[in-house]
Amino acid sequence: MLIRFITLLFIFFTFAAPTFAQSDPRDLINGLGKANFKQAEELLGKIAGTGDARVVPMLEAFAEGDLYVRKSDGAVFVTKSAGANITAIDPLTGETVGEEPKSAFTKIKVNNTLRRAIRSALGGLTLLSPDRSVRLQAAQQVLQSPSAENLDLVETALAREADAEVKSRMEEARAVSLLASDRSAEEKRAAIDTVVSLGGREAIGILMTVSSSIGDDLRPDLDQAIKKLEGGLLFWDMGQNVWYGISLGSVLLLAAIGLAITFGVMGIINMAHGEMVMIGAYSTFMVQEVIRSSYPALFAWSLAIALPVAFLVTGAIGLVIERGVIRFLYGRPLETLLATWGISLILQQAIRTIFGPTNQEVGNPSWMSGSFALGGLTITWNRLWIVLFSMTIFFALLALMKRSAFGLQMRAVTQNRRMASSMGIRTPWVDAFTFALGSGIAGIAGVALSQIDNVSPNLGQSYIIDSFMVVVFGGVGNLWGTFVGALSLGILNKFLEPSVGAVLGKILVLVLIILFIQKRPRGLFALKGRAVEA
Repeated sequence: MLIRFITLLFIFFTFAAPTFAQSDPRDLINGLGKANFKQAEELLGKIAGTGDARVVPMLEAFAEGDLYVRKSDGAVFVTKSAGANITAIDPLTGETVGEEPKSAFTKIKVNNTLRRAIRSALGGLTLLSPDRSVRLQAAQQVLQSPSAENLDLVETALAREADAEVKSRMEEARAVSLLASDRSAEEKRAAIDTVVSLGGREAIGILMTVSSSIGDDLRPDLDQAIKKLEGGLLFWDMGQNVWYGISLGSVLLLAAIGLAITFGVMGIINMAHGEMVMIGAYSTFMVQEVIRSSYPALFAWSLAIALPVAFLVTGAIGLVIERGVIRFLYGRPLETLLATWGISLILQQAIRTIFGPTNQEVGNPSWMSGSFALGGLTITWNRLWIVLFSMTIFFALLALMKRSAFGLQMRAVTQNRRMASSMGIRTPWVDAFTFALGSGIAGIAGVALSQIDNVSPNLGQSYIIDSFMVVVFGGVGNLWGTFVGALSLGILNKFLEPSVGAVLGKILVLVLIILFIQKRPRGLFALKGRAVEA
């Protein structure tokens, strides 16, 4: 009996006593009615310190500017507009008190500093929530808004926390709250080390926020920590630029690889190549429209369905263009350039007539949406999948060129057209199917580009010049040259843009390519072969 009594007494003082120890938040809430901004910030810390979850709706209303004080007695209410009157709601119970004229109330003003304090208070009050996700979000809010008033509550929550991820985030929240407190210098040094372990701009922002309250004895530690973080950030920024460059290079590779084949095998400057990319993107749009209207459950597979559709549509268009126009213009580069430019204008206008001049909506499947962090890098899923897709297309095309009979014939025509013809290779049909293959690959590129760019009649024009630069820089007709050229130009562009801007960066890249061609007119990887065209 005695043991049971002692047990009940222990449970009572463990769980009930803290409730009795809490300060009544009503007086603190009413104090907001006559407080200035500085006093209101202090009151918010005390309100959060009560640990009373009933004040959460009041704090949310305060952040939204819906907290008013009644002139007659100084009582504070959450309010809702009701025409000429105001509905007064008790800030703790949420019960409607009544309606009174607007003139009977005065709005309690809130500024950005107070909103940060409110976010911090809300974070502290939800640290003890039974919901894991709420506790994790609360710790994140405290982390972003350091406040000494939250320290005791964070430490209480940390002592009770069992979830490893939430506990880790709470330890970081405790560190930033400790830096804003009047604790000992040794504790603050340890807290600085904890914040440094966060890394990135978030940690620098936290240290800069608390720098004004740090004493002179901790100033060297704080400056050294910020310097260390900035050094690491510089490294990750370079890595991010490399990733952006690889991402851009993969897009250029997709857009240029078909052009590299047709230009290398046939010597045709195809100004309509960009329109093949555009038609591939519109093929994706049409596939998604059919799926949305008739088979919505298949939307996640829309891109997989669009790939063969875009390849066949653009490949067929390319075959018609080669058989109908280009085969009559071999050996006349200027006429071919003008003819393909005219075809590009016709295709653009046809798309405008059918679909209109505005951008069309092409959706991202769920598996291509969002992003994730890799160290200090931010990787978006759509870019990652495009990089992997472009690599897959490249190596599949490389295998086709090296291992198939058609690929061997293409290489033979590239190296020595007359000798290939004398060996029985039907060079006109090699030209036709090569042009169709290059157009089909451009259509596949359009499927990928529809996920990261606007689908409009001008889509292809954004990539045609860059594609020619990639082909010329890498070496005409050489797939490895196109691969290296695309990645090199992509990374170079992304390193130049932050310092000189996007437009000037492209100009500098063009100038560098012109200078490079003066030294190596056949590009990085020139094809070897004996020309007997004379």
